[in-house]
Amino acid sequence: MPPIVAVVAHRKKSLGAGLDALRVLLAEQDVGDVLWHEVSKSRKAGKKVRKALDAGAELVFVWGGDGMVQRCADALAGSGVPMAILPAGTANLFAANLGIPADLEGAVRIGFHGRREKLDLGVLNGEHFAVMAGAGFEAEMIADVDGRAKRRFGKLSYFRAAVRHVGGPRVPMKIKLDGATWFEGRASCLLLGNVSTIAAGVEAFDDARPDDGWLEVGLTTAQGPVQWARVLARMATGRSDGSPLVRVSRARKVSARFGRPLRFELDGGERGHTTRFKAEVAAGALTVCLPDD
Repeated sequence: MPPIVAVVAHRKKSLGAGLDALRVLLAEQDVGDVLWHEVSKSRKAGKKVRKALDAGAELVFVWGGDGMVQRCADALAGSGVPMAILPAGTANLFAANLGIPADLEGAVRIGFHGRREKLDLGVLNGEHFAVMAGAGFEAEMIADVDGRAKRRFGKLSYFRAAVRHVGGPRVPMKIKLDGATWFEGRASCLLLGNVSTIAAGVEAFDDARPDDGWLEVGLTTAQGPVQWARVLARMATGRSDGSPLVRVSRARKVSARFGRPLRFELDGGERGHTTRFKAEVAAGALTVCLPDD
């Protein structure tokens, strides 16, 4: 029997000739029913994915950026149903890390004919993420960059936002990795990663792989323009763990307590403020359609 295919699309995002072209490309494949769902905001996508799964979807195409991918991955985690990413967002970090092109025909081809791999997800405070999660400076920077700025300035928009937040305070933090205290002191940013390249194309975690069963953990104590310039320059030109202002490790479970509420984010989506992080890796939780080696 032909597979039942679902499309969950952010209607405000664009790729190639658009959603009408996607309908044509799907019609050219040997598929059964196509379950079509469009949303105006990424936070509505998870409900549509669950509806598609209840209807028997065997392959889910996700049209959008990292916010859409994160919401859909959260709903697909543990289901075994493959996700095919159609990178239609302003930032497509997960797709870029996996080698999925911002090309509609190529991405559809990968969805139907690429290899299926089980990849890790992170879980922070009960919600899955695919790329990264952070608190402090990095989350403030991301919250300061809206979609219009990203479309207009690209990577430069992140650096413009970073300049506005380099004067932020260091906050008391106590961080445990797999139950053992790893850091206790004042820091300006805590970052968890599932892949190597994060916002603005910075390779924050040089050795990260989304199938290694680990969460990458990064922390910086930088404060002020001079120290942050040193950290960002180091990350852009060499190994991030070479800076004396940066600590990098990995763990399967991470817990953190902050001395005051910090803004935090998952895959570029702001989630408010928190005084605690409780995170773990969900190894092999998401099946993804990937390019052939």
